[in-house]
Amino acid sequence: MAVGIRFTAASVAKVRFALSPLGETVLALRILLGGAGHEVHRPWVRRARQVPAGERELPLLRAMIAGPLPSFLFPVPQERLPAVSAELDQLRATEESFFRREYGAVVGVPDDQVPAPAAVLPRLADALHRCHEQLIAPHWGRMRAVLEADVAGRALTLVDGGVQALFAELHQDIAWDGGQLVVHGRRAPHTAVTVDTGGHGLVLLPSVFNWPHVGVDKSPVEAASIRYPAVGVGLLWEPSARTAAGLAPVLGRTRTAILAALAEPLTTPALAVRLGVTPSAVSQHLGALRGAGLVSTRREGRTALHLRTERANHLMGDGAP
Repeated sequence: MAVGIRFTAASVAKVRFALSPLGETVLALRILLGGAGHEVHRPWVRRARQVPAGERELPLLRAMIAGPLPSFLFPVPQERLPAVSAELDQLRATEESFFRREYGAVVGVPDDQVPAPAAVLPRLADALHRCHEQLIAPHWGRMRAVLEADVAGRALTLVDGGVQALFAELHQDIAWDGGQLVVHGRRAPHTAVTVDTGGHGLVLLPSVFNWPHVGVDKSPVEAASIRYPAVGVGLLWEPSARTAAGLAPVLGRTRTAILAALAEPLTTPALAVRLGVTPSAVSQHLGALRGAGLVSTRREGRTALHLRTERANHLMGDGAP
């Protein structure tokens, strides 16, 4: 299915980025409840697969998440870095007619058989909050670093090349065509849907658990939204580690600090800010650490993300000898 998103001059001016911890929770649950999760998430799946079994609202979650996803599960964030509690408040406040239409379409029942929002949304929001605390919150620091690094790279593209260049590099299935953004789906390729931004703009949401696919909200209430695969997800599930106190005299204080920081994926500028040194100095140290097999780097376009390797994790005191 191809989805065309129509723009006015006003809506082009309102293109923005945001992260969504609630969206990541829903998409993570979709993988665990039988969705087609990518191989890249297998280390996370091995650790998390038992979590849904203990959720008392598992039947409700299955009804809402195991099949087609209702749009009300993905309220558009009102700010760039929303708290999951704020997104859950948006979910609880879903307008009744919108809820009934989306719920009925997903479950396959007519409107007069759809339960009242008050009978579903509070339970659903509470269940998603519990799942977020177990599935997403323990990893949010690393996830957020990957997502923010992706946004930073896209922002440079926007500055250098404008909106058309930004859209061109988001994903191979996304194309800018004469004032309309077209997202080409892999399913039902000969059908088409048009989404009108209505002057509300477009929110671009880099995603970990939707990787490597693109998702489009085909029933936006206000701003349209696209979830696209973030750069650097392949580095995300490397094991975290503790700092080895005796390593600094061997490697030096700065290189040890770099390895400690790279428990989560970071860019060179982010490392420079965190450590209080120049980007050029960080680059030199990264080159040495890479040569020793202690740091891996993945580059896509303008963004390069660094993460310490398994060998470095052992040196830092984590993992089996």
